[in-house]
Amino acid sequence: MSKFIDAAATSHTLSVVAMEEASRFGQRSTDIDHMLLALVVSEQVAGQVLRSAGITLEAARDAVAGQHSAQLASLGISTELPSQGRIVFHETGGYVWSDRALEVLKRASDGEKPGDAAAVLRELVAEPSGMIDQILQRLGFAPDLVIARLDEVQRYPALTPKRTIQSGRRSGAVGAFVPAGLEQVWDLLANPSRMSEWEPTIGEVALNKTQKEAQIGDRWTVHSRTRRSDGKPIRIKPEFRTQNVELVACTDETLIEWQFTYPDSTQADAKRLRIELEPAAGGTQLSISLKWERNSNRPAHPIRGLLIRPLVRFGIWMQLSQLSGGISRAFR
Repeated sequence: MSKFIDAAATSHTLSVVAMEEASRFGQRSTDIDHMLLALVVSEQVAGQVLRSAGITLEAARDAVAGQHSAQLASLGISTELPSQGRIVFHETGGYVWSDRALEVLKRASDGEKPGDAAAVLRELVAEPSGMIDQILQRLGFAPDLVIARLDEVQRYPALTPKRTIQSGRRSGAVGAFVPAGLEQVWDLLANPSRMSEWEPTIGEVALNKTQKEAQIGDRWTVHSRTRRSDGKPIRIKPEFRTQNVELVACTDETLIEWQFTYPDSTQADAKRLRIELEPAAGGTQLSISLKWERNSNRPAHPIRGLLIRPLVRFGIWMQLSQLSGGISRAFR
């Protein structure tokens, strides 16, 4: 991808996760401390460097809370911080970056800087308020060591996501990090009854009560989500309100692949979703592949397909982003 696309993708992903963290405290202004928390669970080099130092999301949250308490105490203010709740970002609105957080994102892509998560982490460490410096010290990770680790890791070629499903104009793949153990993540992904917890289009799964464990070839009927997390209705055509889900591949705690079809539509394409899992420091690393398979009953429009190809690729990326975000959010 180009520098612009990389920077835009990083900005979007960090924004969503950071604002989710802010929402846990009922805050709408998202600051640099929330940005640091988002980096801790980033699948990019920055997240790998932080986690390799033993920094977990829970530890980082505690360090942020401790820093805020210390700052208030230094001003002679003795008060309890807002209690931490669940993520409500998708149920609410009005979230914005603080001025200094926006400045960090801007500096991370200035000139020859790539705008990726590592560049953002470098700018956070150098941020003039010193907040991130002090939080890292609370975590036992000296800021200069952060830079040294980034320098060391970035000397080597960057790892790219696995693409088990062949990449093309109607498919794609992303890497993702989940702050939970392999067994926990597998239980979420391999349990059909929990699919609505992470798959954004699914609202309800109709299960066979006599079935104990999913087997390859098993199928389920699911009902598409009709309301957003904030309660607003989703307009869905009648033929897309029901989906059939089939388990097409499964290797215990290693990979799982699902196929989604719309039985009430004669021309709807099928969606294949494959997720590979492997243990990683502080959690589980995922490789998520998504492919739309063309329905042979649907007329081909090659010229139109060529014209809308950039929109299709963007749509695939957004779907992958929502899927990876949904899985991660289930454990945060």
